[in-house]
Amino acid sequence: MLNVSKKAVAMGMAATLAAGLMVGCGSSDSSAQGGSKTGDAGKTTDTAQTDISGKITASGSTALLPLVKQAATEFQDKNKNVTIDVSGGGSGTGLKQVAEGSVTIGMSDVESGKDYADKGLVDHQVVVAPFVLVTNKDVNVTNLTKDQAGKIFTGEITNWKDVGGKDEKITIVGRPESSGSRKLVKQLVLPADKDFAKDAIAQDSTGAVRQTVQQTAGAIGYIDAPYITPDISVLSFDGVAYSEDNIYNGTYKLFAFEHMYTKGTPDKATQAFLDYIMSDEFQSKDVKDLKFIPVNKMKK
Repeated sequence: MLNVSKKAVAMGMAATLAAGLMVGCGSSDSSAQGGSKTGDAGKTTDTAQTDISGKITASGSTALLPLVKQAATEFQDKNKNVTIDVSGGGSGTGLKQVAEGSVTIGMSDVESGKDYADKGLVDHQVVVAPFVLVTNKDVNVTNLTKDQAGKIFTGEITNWKDVGGKDEKITIVGRPESSGSRKLVKQLVLPADKDFAKDAIAQDSTGAVRQTVQQTAGAIGYIDAPYITPDISVLSFDGVAYSEDNIYNGTYKLFAFEHMYTKGTPDKATQAFLDYIMSDEFQSKDVKDLKFIPVNKMKK
């Protein structure tokens, strides 16, 4: 009888252990199935995918940099086996590096265009970035028309008195040719056959543009909204002030969709990271807190 009891106890313990293993496997499978497809704006995403592992690298747009860094911090907190490295360098750098395969994600303010048409790049539109024209605080002009701004950036207008300001030389601060921000402002503000003035100061990052404008009397530049600080002045454009509502109603024209390009179909970790950025959790809070526009609101 004693032998039988021991055998029964052993069999019972084995059955209990097997059942526990089956439950554990079921939980793992369930967490792995969380997430939504990138581009399904507004879908709720299961972001606590603890089975995900890998390394993600992203480079490119400095306009998009604060948002992607914030997303990376939050995503790594939820997925301890994922490492994400994010750097700037400009949209041209991001597109070049993702096409070469040296980074996982290329961040860009502009579409990849014909130069990358045969590189197998997949576009993920993640947010809308508003851009603003900014001046040093000593400039007493509050609005520029598209024509006035175009003539200033091309060097045709060189003194603030010619657009209603005081007698003061205009100093132009912008980005290098690899910058997506520069391409956007050229497209949205400058005449079709014109380029930026040759004596314009070129800075390698949006933050550096903001700082140079703040420190240089008579300066004007262009930055994206997340970089606005109280020590610079933000201009109205064609009589319309920058605001989210004015972007939604179509009256404020300086904005662009922000792109995160992958080379081909993303791997599991990269797809999960993109899904997190597109999730309700991130779009409804972090995107707005960082002064970007949730992409799902623009697509309705």
